[in-house]
This record gives sequence, structure tokens and C-alpha cells, in this order.
Amino acid sequence: MRFRIVIAIMIFLVGGACFAFWPQFSAASNDPTARNQFLFYEQTLDEDSHIFYAGVESDHAGEDILPQGHEDDYFDEFVDDEFSYSFDYQQLDFYRGKVLKVTDRKPVEAFVTLEQQAEVEITSGPFKGETVSIQSTYIEDDIYLNIYLEEGMRIILAVHEDGGVIQEAYLHDMARERGLHFLLIIFVLLLLVVGRIQGLKTLVTLGFTGLIIVQVILPLLLRGLEPIPVVTAAAVGIIVFTLVVIGGFNAKTFSAIVGTVCGVTLAGVLALWVGEISYLTGFSSEEAQMIYFMEQSINVRGLLFAGIIIGSLGAVTDVGMSVASAASEVREANPQISVLELTRSAMNVGRDIMGTMSNTLVLAYVGGAIPLLLLLTGYELDWLEIINLDLIATEVVRGIAGSIGLIASIPVTAVVAGYLMGRKEDRSDA
Repeated sequence: MRFRIVIAIMIFLVGGACFAFWPQFSAASNDPTARNQFLFYEQTLDEDSHIFYAGVESDHAGEDILPQGHEDDYFDEFVDDEFSYSFDYQQLDFYRGKVLKVTDRKPVEAFVTLEQQAEVEITSGPFKGETVSIQSTYIEDDIYLNIYLEEGMRIILAVHEDGGVIQEAYLHDMARERGLHFLLIIFVLLLLVVGRIQGLKTLVTLGFTGLIIVQVILPLLLRGLEPIPVVTAAAVGIIVFTLVVIGGFNAKTFSAIVGTVCGVTLAGVLALWVGEISYLTGFSSEEAQMIYFMEQSINVRGLLFAGIIIGSLGAVTDVGMSVASAASEVREANPQISVLELTRSAMNVGRDIMGTMSNTLVLAYVGGAIPLLLLLTGYELDWLEIINLDLIATEVVRGIAGSIGLIASIPVTAVVAGYLMGRKEDRSDA
């Protein structure tokens, strides 16, 4: 009976939140300002210092340069000019390669440090074993052309083929996956050595999470489905599967599930609400801007809030299971503990976790934004300008909304755990 009541409450909360905010979900995909604001962000990067609004290019005095009714003509031209390379780029195939021989040549241009010609053996794909010749320009201290080729070096080749024959091959980048493979092996070994059975269960849950992201979330988003409902449903599935595999079918796991779902839902709802009143566009990153020009119709603004849900999922799940596990251990040590005392003990543990985990979540976002923070600080921009930048406001919402969801999961988990695991005479059913 108690389980049914808690399940009904959880379904009511999640369903009510989705129903209440569904108009915003739908409005976000049809929001005409999304395209306009994107054009604004793109053009402010240009040296002409013109801005775009409502598809019309204007100078700072607000005078329309393009005649009304021809905005889409300019927009199409803008797309063609800025992204004309996309078609050719998509005709390239990428393969691994190993440098066999390198010949250094004196550069023709003064700013070029070195010209190199290399013989490279293709080590993957249908052309494996074939040798191609590539040209490479090396410019010292250049962030893009700073690859100095040496014999034995492993690289990535960009190959243009026609009729099964290689027409041209280019140096694309360094091959970095070997280091990632070594790191992954160390991670798996440590999980199994330290965690043993629990470590194996962790690998299973990680695999399931990756499967849901790659096989469910991404394909559905590419089909044009609303990001927030898709990600919310996927997040609930990940939460339930992960916690059941790790903790089994018991009151501890159920308490953690309820607390985590409530915390993640609250984080998403708060982010959506604050995003509305703060006019967040979702176009604060270059990747989001590029998504705008994909053939698929994707709600980029919805992706912002869906990303906040996914971003907070790990930390909130961690807190929910930690509080529920602590309550379970206290119950094992003192089977006669009352509902109120068990809830209070779980809350005390949650308060200790809260401080460190909130820091963890915020610092994770700050860590990714350090170059941006240095840039803003170095140019000594005014605080009013910084805090109102779409990019900065977006990161602040990410960090704080996730932390609020984390904090909210603590009392919910503690109350449910105390209610389900406290002394029987204190929670007897009619």
C-alpha cells in the first residue's frame, strides 16, 4: 500500500510538471526569435559590425539595408556563402594511417616554417595496406598547422575517392584514440578490481546509458521530436535501470529512484522557467549554431534544457543513492529505529553530501568555461555586460538549476527512505 501511494505521488509530480510546461515545449520549437537571434550572434563575429534581427540586416542606427520581403533571399545567400564547403567535406572518407617516410622541403612562403611530403600507409578501411603520398604545411606556434610529421607517427587521413580509387589524400589530424583506449582499459580494470561485482554492475549501467543516448535519444532528436519530453523519459529509464542494477529491488532502491526523479525533474522545470524569463536562446555555442543549418528540424532551444537534465542526472543519482544507502545501513544497525529518527539520520548524511556535490556540479561547468572566463577577464569587460551574455547566463542556469535539483533530491529521498524503512509499528497500514 505504501509503495503504491509513493508511486502515485511520483507519477503525479512528473506528469503534472510535463503537462504544465508542455505549451513552452511546443512554443520553443516554433519560436521565430530563435532564427533571428542566431543571425545576430553569427554576424557580430564579422568585422562589418552589422547585426541581424528578424532576418533583416541593419546598421547600429536601426535602418533596414535589405528591402522588406527579401529577407529570406539574403538568408539563403548567407547560408550558401558561409557553408559552401559542407558538400565537399562530406565527400571525404577518413582512415587511420602510419607515416613511413618524411621529406622536409624549404617553404616558398615566408610565414611557413616547413613544407613536408610524407609516404603514409593506410591501416584501416577498404584501402588498408595501400600507400599514399601527402603534402603537409608546418607552421610553428600555429594552432591549426602545427603538426610536425615524423616516421612512425600515427595520423588520420582524409581521402577523396572515386570509383573505388583514391584520388587525393590529405593530413586531417593526429590519431589520438590509442591514448583513449589505454585510459579506458585502466578505468575498467580499476572498476573490476576495486568494485568487484559492483564494478561489473557499474559497467553494465554505463553500457546501458551509452546505448540509450546513441540508439534512442540522438535518433529521436534527429527526427525532430521535442528534446525535453524525449530526454525526460530517457532520464527516468536510465535512473530506474541504473539504481535497480546497482541496488536491487528493495526499499533503498525505490527511495533513491523517487528522490532522483524528483530532483532531475525539478532541475529541468526550473531551467525551463528561468530560460523563459531570461530569454535564453540555446545558440550560445558554435555547435548549437551549426545544428541550425542541418537538414533536420531540431529544436535547438529545447536542446539547452534537455542538456541541463542530462547534465544533472549523474550527480543527482549519486546523491539519491548515497542518502538511501545511508538510511539502509542505519536501519540494519538499528532495526528498531523510528521513521522520524531514520529520516533525520538520512538528512544529516544528505547535508554532508550536499556541500561537496554542489561544488562538484558547479566546478564541472566552470572547468569547461575557463578559457572563456579568462577571455572576459583579460578584456576587463563590465560585469553588467558579462552577466547578460547569453553564453554566461546559460552556464549559470546549468550550474545552479542542477545544484537545486541535487539539493531537492536529498529531503525527498530521506523522507521516502524513512517512511519505507522505519520501525513497523510507526508505519503500519490499515
